[in-house]
Amino acid sequence: MVKMNSERRIQNEESKQRREQPDALPRWERFYAAVRRVPRGRVATYGQIAELAGLDGHARQVGYALHALPSRSGVPWHRVVNARGELSARSSGDSHELQRHLLEAEGIAFDARGRIDLERFRWKGRSPLSQKNSRPQKAQPAARDDLP
Repeated sequence: MVKMNSERRIQNEESKQRREQPDALPRWERFYAAVRRVPRGRVATYGQIAELAGLDGHARQVGYALHALPSRSGVPWHRVVNARGELSARSSGDSHELQRHLLEAEGIAFDARGRIDLERFRWKGRSPLSQKNSRPQKAQPAARDDLP
């Protein structure tokens, strides 16, 4: 009963959010859309994907979403790494080995400790929202000391 009430509350909250933002994609779809933007030969961090999706602070949710991807989804999940440039080991399976192989095939190099140099390989993409809101500022007239 408690679980059912909890699920209903979550569904009601999601429904409310959709009504308030009718064009907003469900959370995980927003993550997947952000991951699809990461180009071949580049990586992004979980936190960066959350930020690009407009959900700052939800890096762990990005991990859950990527873990839930069906095989052959077309989402380049392997291009997402942790903030230290490391591959996050999964609780089961050898997907981190597959991830490393896929990244190396795209030209991404790992150091002796198994890390990616984020300065070199991190994608510098920005969210569409931040691009819209970053209009050039109008030039301000120079301050004049001779005015009364």
